[in-house]
Amino acid sequence: MGLFVAGMAMLTAPVGAAVLGAGSPATAAPAPGQYAYVTNGNDNTVSVIDTASNTVTATVTVGTYPSAVAVTPDGAHVYVANSDDNTVSVIGTASNTVTATVTVGAYPSAVAVTPDGAHVYVANYDANTVSVIATASNTVTATVTVGTGPLAVAVTPDGAHAYVANNDANTVSVIATATNTVTATVTVGTYPSAVAVTPDGAHVYVTNAGANTVSVIATASNTVTATVTVGTGPLAVAVTPDGAHAYVANVGANTVSVIATATNTVTATVTVGAAPYGMAVTPDGAHAYVPNNSANTVSVIDTASNTVTATVTVGTHPSAVAFRPLVAATPTPATPTATPAATVTATPASLPVTGGRGQSYAIVAAALVGVGIALVAGSALLIRRRRFTA
Repeated sequence: MGLFVAGMAMLTAPVGAAVLGAGSPATAAPAPGQYAYVTNGNDNTVSVIDTASNTVTATVTVGTYPSAVAVTPDGAHVYVANSDDNTVSVIGTASNTVTATVTVGAYPSAVAVTPDGAHVYVANYDANTVSVIATASNTVTATVTVGTGPLAVAVTPDGAHAYVANNDANTVSVIATATNTVTATVTVGTYPSAVAVTPDGAHVYVTNAGANTVSVIATASNTVTATVTVGTGPLAVAVTPDGAHAYVANVGANTVSVIATATNTVTATVTVGAAPYGMAVTPDGAHAYVPNNSANTVSVIDTASNTVTATVTVGTHPSAVAFRPLVAATPTPATPTATPAATVTATPASLPVTGGRGQSYAIVAAALVGVGIALVAGSALLIRRRRFTA
């Protein structure tokens, strides 16, 4: 939801001592900039898009049929659900290589990271479960039974709950993350396929692919308080960082519906590529990225004008997208000025020697690190596996 935090670290060390920072071998520094990670189902790859130039700068091979993606709040890792081999690939963003592979439940279809970055929730469609991965060890520490056909998952901004869209049950399961138990079940529209939580945590937007609607759940009561008609086959949804709009990808209409959350009405419709499957809004809210599954492209929407300003060619059958938050270039620290050696005049008596020896220098390094919560639609499976067909 695009909260940016400025971080400053002050380190004090003697002259000549090594000062470990973000660029040290212990913690590899991610490249500056903001990047979009796009899953390509038929290529078994993830395309990495530099959002400044809207060009693909890297392609990462992952597991079989990657269908969903989420980025940790610190931007250091990307978690990719591989539906056909029941695994989650962990990509280190510093090198854009897979650093771990985690076995989860049958047919993982969605991933979401908690705001503190400690856990990843994975919806397993064929197992009717959600796997909980501890990111420190990249092991599954809990498995939660939910409704039939869980296809999407999103975590609230406070990290207290995970909302899971059960595609075959027409419900949303609410998981309390403290206990990893289901505490509520909300009936929504036909074939719910994606979920997104507003930045204030007050509402959850659920796309109903079989009903061409979006259900709005009030989290205080876990009841549906509004239903919004959108385009044909809404598969994905993302809420802007200011909470003012929800962007909905309509796979059967090749459009994106823009919902004003204050009134829950559609205020704009944007034509994109063929079969838009996924949706994510940049942390600054300026753009929405839409993977077009049949066009092998990503449409970039300017949210100020709601027009497509760029189209990026990616791999085959792109289905989901998530952003690594903005990382600013680390400024080069100033080189300390050498202190001249003190001149000592010999005298018959011993004199204390004073000067530059034993001095220490305070080195201050400041870097802006974007902290964001990825809201992942995890909707790649619906056309491929569900009754709805584009």
